[in-house]
Amino acid sequence: MEKETREIPEIIIDEQFKALLPALDEQTYAALEASLLENGCMHPLVVWNGVLIDGHNRYEICTKHEIPFAVVEKKFASRDAALIWIITTQVARRNLTPIQLSYFRGLHYRADRRIVTNEAGRNQHEQKHEVGPQNVDQPKNPKTVQRLAGEYNVSHMTITRDAQMSEAIDAIGEKSSEAKREILSGSAQITRQRLQELAAGGTEDEIRAVAESIEAGTYERPKRAASDPFAGDVMGALNAALAKMADEFDTVIQRVAKEVEAAQLKTALRGHIAKLEDLYNRL
Repeated sequence: MEKETREIPEIIIDEQFKALLPALDEQTYAALEASLLENGCMHPLVVWNGVLIDGHNRYEICTKHEIPFAVVEKKFASRDAALIWIITTQVARRNLTPIQLSYFRGLHYRADRRIVTNEAGRNQHEQKHEVGPQNVDQPKNPKTVQRLAGEYNVSHMTITRDAQMSEAIDAIGEKSSEAKREILSGSAQITRQRLQELAAGGTEDEIRAVAESIEAGTYERPKRAASDPFAGDVMGALNAALAKMADEFDTVIQRVAKEVEAAQLKTALRGHIAKLEDLYNRL
């Protein structure tokens, strides 16, 4: 539900929401500015509870040149619901780089998992609007990952890894917004594998060191001996091997699922899960 208004309310800039928009290059920004100066702001800005959620570049230019603009107010029940709307809008509208798309998928998954279902069975989209973050423990829906995998046409393992990667990027962003911008733009030479390692067990000092080195332009990928994939970055090599195995296993499972009953497949999987748990417990 949305409502357009020409009476401009006070607009709040949320830095997290603003950071989700890939920065325009100088040429594109100049072209947008010239168009707005010549034609005016033809498309309304979108706000939620006064918070700008779409149209940050237009808002900046219009404010600078005192160009009138309209506003559309959208209704969301929570910050996470608004965040998901921003993500899906950006994914549908822009040509994102692979790292940006992975980051958005990971954010979408994390926000979706935080959606609260109350005791009456209503979800947060039906509840009171709020701008601030929610700090409520929420039940986790095991089907979320499968649903998002279908929406984005990727495997559920990809969604899980994207979530880990987005956590690491956000953690780096807390230490240096510039480092985060460089990662998302593709300028930083940090690998997905390294980001997943930081998300899985990176210390505050490690994350700070990575953020500072990226911002300073001194970050270098860990080097490995060609003859030994486990030389140097042992955990990196292990994580890479596990990730590759998981992808291959996921492909096989999807194929087998078309040929056998779900109950039979789950029984087979449960046996191997038990073996992995035994290995885990023996470490």
